[in-house]
Formats: sequence, C-alpha cells, structure tokens
Amino acid sequence: MTIIVNGAPLDVAPGSLAALLDALDYGEAIVATALNGEFVPAEDRAATDVRAGDRVEILAPMQGG
Repeated sequence: MTIIVNGAPLDVAPGSLAALLDALDYGEAIVATALNGEFVPAEDRAATDVRAGDRVEILAPMQGG
C-alpha cells in the first residue's frame, strides 16, 4: 500500500504506526508523530493502524540556537 511520509509517497506493508517507525529505522528514537494531521502520542502508536493513502509526519527534535 502507498502512504505519504513527510510529504513523499512510500510503499509499505499494512500495520501500525509503531511498526512503520521500526521499518523506517526510527525504532526507539524520540520523535513526534502525526497521522492525517492529528498528533499521535508515543503510547498510542502500537494501537494506531496506518492505511493506504494516510499521511504520516515524523519529526525529530533539533538542537541549536
């Protein structure tokens, strides 16, 4: 199935948002996630299904000043 991740189309297997993060090598990284414009807390990712056509945003914290 095809989803949009950070603005780019990506073919992935069906599954949870947590599984998608693992597949994209984010694993245990501290990131913020949104699905179709709605924030998804880390504790809800395993129970949040990603479906064809969904838009996923993954944001990593940045350092600097």
